[in-house]
Amino acid sequence: MKPDKSTTDFGYQQVPEAEKAQRVAQVFDSVANRYDVMNDLMSAGLHRVWKRVLIERCALRPGERVLDVAGGTGDISALLARRVGPAGQVVMSDINGEMLRNGRDRLLDSGIAVPLVQCDAESLPFHDRQFDCVTIAFGLRNVTRKQRALAEMRRVLRPGGRVLVLEFSQVWKPLRPLYDAYSFGILPRLGRMVAGDADSYRYLAESIRMHPSQDQLRDMMQAAGFERVDYLNLTAGVVALHRGFRL
Repeated sequence: MKPDKSTTDFGYQQVPEAEKAQRVAQVFDSVANRYDVMNDLMSAGLHRVWKRVLIERCALRPGERVLDVAGGTGDISALLARRVGPAGQVVMSDINGEMLRNGRDRLLDSGIAVPLVQCDAESLPFHDRQFDCVTIAFGLRNVTRKQRALAEMRRVLRPGGRVLVLEFSQVWKPLRPLYDAYSFGILPRLGRMVAGDADSYRYLAESIRMHPSQDQLRDMMQAAGFERVDYLNLTAGVVALHRGFRL
């Protein structure tokens, strides 16, 4: 059998598909301890507003079960847990163990305990039709096979369930020169000063440019079997929130 020579993007580089997950893990191992501080600095606090919009559009009810994919340091899981209440359940997953440990500590400090699962979004270790809602915030662009991950998220949804994808996207065209100057000029410098790692934040800027556009991601979600797919641009398209349903 010939070796698999399929490649995928890692920022602007093309790397073997088998290597991307390891490279992404190295990025997040490096930045995990300063991840939330950098989010506040990079977005001037706007990431908190974007995540609140995600929570509102989840339209959760008490008692529902939610899977937070690529849950990172737990801020989305904390908001979800408060919405579903003690009768519901939030499961937080991430491929990166260091991010999960940070998330666990932050949640426990807030008085919140949720199950944690270290797993790949492309192969979720859950039964079919197990969750009422699945969320992924700023994680899909780091997934090697995005179409496979979307199909997995649909598989674990119950009929009538919904998926919400919050991700950096294609900014309004007149703003792109300014946005590029910030992303490739200021952002790596912030990364070096605050997290001691310019290269990881340069990769993050590149990964945003390689991520599917709003319309492309909508089409990918439809191809994965989601219905009634729509999206909402936030901050002139710096971020887009996609939503789809399993009917």
